[in-house]
Amino acid sequence: MRGAEDPGAVRAACQEAFSSDKKMGETMEVEAVTPRGFCHGVVDALTLARRAAADPSVPRPIFILGMLVHNHHIVEELDQLGVQTLDGPDRLTLLDRVPDGATVIFTAHGVSPVVRQRAAERGLHVLDATCSEVTRTHDVIREYVALGYRVIYVGTPGHPEPEGAMGNAPADRIVLVSRPEDVPAIPFDPAELICVVTQTTLSQWDTQDVVDAIRARYASAIVFNEICPATQLRQRAVYDVSRRVDAMVVVGDERSNNTKKLVEVASRQGGIPAFRVDSVHDLTQHDWSRFRRIAVTAGSSTPSRLTRAVIQQLTQWAHATEEEGPGHEAPIVGTAGGDDGR
Repeated sequence: MRGAEDPGAVRAACQEAFSSDKKMGETMEVEAVTPRGFCHGVVDALTLARRAAADPSVPRPIFILGMLVHNHHIVEELDQLGVQTLDGPDRLTLLDRVPDGATVIFTAHGVSPVVRQRAAERGLHVLDATCSEVTRTHDVIREYVALGYRVIYVGTPGHPEPEGAMGNAPADRIVLVSRPEDVPAIPFDPAELICVVTQTTLSQWDTQDVVDAIRARYASAIVFNEICPATQLRQRAVYDVSRRVDAMVVVGDERSNNTKKLVEVASRQGGIPAFRVDSVHDLTQHDWSRFRRIAVTAGSSTPSRLTRAVIQQLTQWAHATEEEGPGHEAPIVGTAGGDDGR
């Protein structure tokens, strides 16, 4: 865990970084993007884990098979509650580290059937925090494999969601692609029945490019766009706001795929500078005085308190001119709510 930092020292360092080179010629504006932050899958997963920690009837120790959601602040919070996070290359290997008689929580990203089977065989107490949107992709894969289809899964290599989803099909019936350049190497014949399924946290624009490449080779492919509604809404909001601001700040963990995609949407589709920050402490790494209007959003696994701190700090800097003094605050442009919205 990170050590406690003096808020006054952080504010002083931030203010110095913001105003050391030049005085602001005009007031910068800060807009809070809505919706942003927690989606229903994250809320449900956190609720499950917190309730387990508070329930003395749940067998101890309690382990999470991987990061419950991709945010280290949440991992640290759960650790303080006695819920231990296991991190490693794959879920099946992690499961071997869970002692007999313990409780294991499956993360929001889902797990493969073989992991579920192994946990049942060992008699572990299982709590399932798999997001309902992820469960749907598992159902689609199983259904179409049973109908004789080959499955092309569009996802991020090394991410736990594809690992769990692809485990629902035999290895020779499913393949992972992440870029249009991957499509020529797909080992399926164009004459075969082809089903395309997407990871839930991808960029809708990048995914469309991959799907277009797949359709060019497999004209009769059935495509299931499984990017979850919450992800799409947040990406669309970032795209729309990008047209009226000079820069975008995305608050989120470096391992959060949906956070990375929000940065990409702002920079690639929106055409503006985009910055990922883990918390308010990262703001000192950039010169914000060069921007007239800045928008702030957050990944789906980012606690709202982190986003609020970033918005408040940027707003404070925006109005800390020599005439007004560093303590002046002005209202945030846009809606301040929405961090924990569904």
